[in-house]
Amino acid sequence: MDKMTLKTPREIEIMAEGGKKLAKIRDEGVKAVKAGMMTAQLDKLVDELIEKAGGEASFKMVRGYHHATCININDVVVHGMPGAYRIKNGDKVGIDLGLYYKGFHTDTSVTIELGDRYKKFLQVGRDALQLAIAQARPGKRIADISRAMQQTVETAGYSAVRALTGHGIGKYLHEEPAIPCFTVGKYEHSPKIVPGMVLAIEIMYNEGEFEVAYKNDDGWTIVSRDGKISGLFEETVAVTRTGPVVLTQS
Repeated sequence: MDKMTLKTPREIEIMAEGGKKLAKIRDEGVKAVKAGMMTAQLDKLVDELIEKAGGEASFKMVRGYHHATCININDVVVHGMPGAYRIKNGDKVGIDLGLYYKGFHTDTSVTIELGDRYKKFLQVGRDALQLAIAQARPGKRIADISRAMQQTVETAGYSAVRALTGHGIGKYLHEEPAIPCFTVGKYEHSPKIVPGMVLAIEIMYNEGEFEVAYKNDDGWTIVSRDGKISGLFEETVAVTRTGPVVLTQS
């Protein structure tokens, strides 16, 4: 993970410009999801929208990865590679995407379903993310963000994934600090939140146990170890003197 740098107000303005574009692309991707669609088709659509917006797909800049998105179906937690899988009614579909624009990355994820079986599960993830974002203000610590996520999902009977974290973001897609979905270590050792930070805050949580595993030998796809569904919601958030500003808001 690359070292964190505090962003200037002008740099945050540029990231907000990119984030607005990315939010629109994410929302258009969500609208396009339908039964029978291959995940590769969804990825192609997002890739074309990114190009049309004047940016580059952040994920394609990651060594060894060749897609604009990660499409996370059902038990896939993160890094689901788009391909020949056809989305079915009843599927949980997560879309994770990033945009590199004018020298800066923004990153966002959303999870939806084709049906209403997982309505409560998905609402808990949305709530957890909003409560976490509210903690991204000067005077707090990264642990406050983590605690908000963990408490929200665990109170609802789900589990916060421990093997993966959110991250700082800017000129690099993954910068310090790591932002776990759970509390770890002593509170006073957690990084302080200060103005100028830009954070990719993401809640990764499972319907069942928190343990994850690699699904196959592609080196990317990570699933819940017990085969139960997983959810992912993420926004890019700037920390200002007056509090958090979501850069990837619709």
